[in-house]
Amino acid sequence: MFFTKKKIAVVTGGTRGIGRAIALKLKECDFHVFITGTQAGVSSEFEYQAVDLSVPKSVTEFCEFLRDLKPDVLVNNAGINVINNFSDISLADFSLIQQVNITAAFQLCQAVLPGMREKRGGRIINIASIWSKISKTGRAAYTASKFALDGLTTSLAAEVAADNILVNCVSPGFIDTDLTRSTLGEAGMKIIAEQIPAKRLAKPEEIAALVAWLAGPENTYISGQNIIIDGGFTRV
Repeated sequence: MFFTKKKIAVVTGGTRGIGRAIALKLKECDFHVFITGTQAGVSSEFEYQAVDLSVPKSVTEFCEFLRDLKPDVLVNNAGINVINNFSDISLADFSLIQQVNITAAFQLCQAVLPGMREKRGGRIINIASIWSKISKTGRAAYTASKFALDGLTTSLAAEVAADNILVNCVSPGFIDTDLTRSTLGEAGMKIIAEQIPAKRLAKPEEIAALVAWLAGPENTYISGQNIIIDGGFTRV
């Protein structure tokens, strides 16, 4: 069976925020966790790989590492966003966002599949966003990448389900992180909270709990889904 010994999980962008919460939760669930970040040697809690997903050569080298590692779980969490009016988005910014958010994720998925097929099992969780289901002004480049990630997830899930490889998206709404706080400030976070039926932002640990469940032994049949976790924001 797939869950008979300690499994290896890889979480990109695992040094802070949602990624760190996911890594901690997976470690708590007895996964051997590898994380990535852009800086050299910043983690003593997990196995760490410095990877810059905006640099194709760095991605290629990391893919080679993944093929040898043969992880059981891949969490594509790393992502970037540039908010700008549609007419003002530069081609460079648009291309950079696609490179990090979708092209790199595509390559990492390709890299882990041979090992998962060999083991007859695996889990891939792509961290998308509510902006993979809805959008608003200023987010054309980011939304394009996250809609693409949802589409990639759907197609890949259909292709590999017979190999017991389950592929899903998790799409967080507004999350209470240091980055959110520094970007919006306390006043801005309160304004957004009032727009959410739950009247609060999510905690990173709430996203992590869902990811860990999808990666764990209780998930035996959920695949190809884009699961939104947003306190009801996208339903009102």
